[in-house]
Amino acid sequence: MARLIVVSNRVPLPDEHGSPPPGGMAIALNAALKKKDGLWMGWSGEVKGEEEPPALITREAGGITYALTDLAQKDLDEYYNGFANRVLWPIFHCRVDLAEYARQEMSGYYRVNRLFADLLMPLLQEDDVIWVHDYHLIPLAEELRRRGCRNRIGFFLHIPWPPADILFTVPIYDTLLRGLSSYDLVGFHTGYDLSNFAECLRREGCGDLVEGGFCRAYGRLFRCGVFPISIDTAEFESLADQAARDEALQENYRRIAGYDVVIGVDRLDYSKGIDQRIVAFRRFLQANDHRIGKTLLLQITPKSRSEVPEYLAMQKDVAELAGRVNGDLGTIDWVPVHYINQSLGRPELAGLYRMARVGLVTPLRDGMNLVAKEYVAAQNPHDPGVLVLSRFAGAARELEGAVLVNPYDPESMAHAIERALVMPQDARIERWRAMMARLREHDVYRWCDDFLSCLHQAQNTAR
Repeated sequence: MARLIVVSNRVPLPDEHGSPPPGGMAIALNAALKKKDGLWMGWSGEVKGEEEPPALITREAGGITYALTDLAQKDLDEYYNGFANRVLWPIFHCRVDLAEYARQEMSGYYRVNRLFADLLMPLLQEDDVIWVHDYHLIPLAEELRRRGCRNRIGFFLHIPWPPADILFTVPIYDTLLRGLSSYDLVGFHTGYDLSNFAECLRREGCGDLVEGGFCRAYGRLFRCGVFPISIDTAEFESLADQAARDEALQENYRRIAGYDVVIGVDRLDYSKGIDQRIVAFRRFLQANDHRIGKTLLLQITPKSRSEVPEYLAMQKDVAELAGRVNGDLGTIDWVPVHYINQSLGRPELAGLYRMARVGLVTPLRDGMNLVAKEYVAAQNPHDPGVLVLSRFAGAARELEGAVLVNPYDPESMAHAIERALVMPQDARIERWRAMMARLREHDVYRWCDDFLSCLHQAQNTAR
């Protein structure tokens, strides 16, 4: 049976007991790797000296081999903090205004991809199947092919793929497109992302989609497909049930238990629309006097990429906005916005999802957004809350029971919050059941199996 090789920017290492870290993708990939005597390669998270030669550190845990490499500070600055997160991330989220292209950082991006290819090649066996993850490693397959690799290689993009006019603002957009043609399978979250990718190829005159789920571009025939990532649905249901019976957790929630809670959970990022959400919540309170003193927004926002200046500025702006709303509308015994700038454990988070009457998931643009799915999975089947979801999140293509909103329109979001709070119980249950049926059938294990099955077929057909 072919061995599975997973390659990602960071490797989520297991704990001291050999258990994978929390998070659906890590759990699903660990399960797939164990089945196939697999190897997971990526950056260790450590920074080495410039003079130290590149090397792989391998370790075994839970039936999986982990192959880790340190990066020099220059590599980290140019590859990760630079081109990946100051060019590709904003461009792929349609924020051309925030992209800062520098040829030196682009060079660092390709240098680290060459490093990964050099380190991985000696580890490969003839029948290995390679699964590369996300925008940090788009050129990796092309680099491996140049070194003689003929293995099956798949790529999955965890963020949106932008429209052609947005992508073409990147000076090396054609090099990125060519790099993807070296894969045997390229996977996206939604049909919209795949359509955008195909339009980029057509506009460039270098390829197009053809019958049977294939794409012909740059002289190669490869598969493209839609594989919406999901969560471990059963696990999150169980976490929420346990939290509802956990006396210690319920005591933690006591201070907000008497209010109608609207919850938002996001990593601190400009793509998440956090400031627009807080503005919309203020509009909601101003338009609904009867909600003042009775409803609060619980916004949980762990810090992210604090070494990038734009993220530091955003952290300050969001905190100040929350403070202004609280100053304008709060009272001695009621604070409208509870802003938590740190991570919470999954059991505690699942319990908060369940007690919240509204899940407010309103990114300006998102590849999928698993918070939306976690909120649904955590609900009480007999008295579920309502998911208010941005139409620009990939999850909106699947969760048809959500109330869809335009995150750029605070008035419509304010109206949607009130609509969710007054929605009858039977309507809430009907919407929740439809979404849960989808999540139970299409969980993260199904996502993993579907991609790997398609990758196996792609190589057999296209080569």
